[in-house]
Amino acid sequence: MAKDGLKVDIERHQQRIYIALVLTGTLNHEHYQLLTPLFASALADIDEPIVDVFIDASQLDGFTTRAMWDDFKLGVIHRKQFKRVALYGHKRWQSFAASVANWFVSGEVKYFDDPRAAIAWLSEH
Repeated sequence: MAKDGLKVDIERHQQRIYIALVLTGTLNHEHYQLLTPLFASALADIDEPIVDVFIDASQLDGFTTRAMWDDFKLGVIHRKQFKRVALYGHKRWQSFAASVANWFVSGEVKYFDDPRAAIAWLSEH
């Protein structure tokens, strides 16, 4: 079992934002209390941000119920700003989660079992 953790890397180039997340163990509400203001700060002062996200969930065991709600809220609040979200992992539920996420964001969410393929897909625009 992996230690619970969240690593965030944010790059901002004019209106384009690239976010890389590494998730380990069980994601909880406290992780979202850290992530949400970082995300808001990255989008600050941009009229029409374009956000691409790489999520390394290969060591993610799951979410607490509260964290699932936090994730849903973050996705809905910023749904029009996401262009592409690449979810890299090794579990069937992660593939299903990526499919469900497509219902709530205007961009595209896609599951990958190869991190190189995920990063290449994000670079295709």
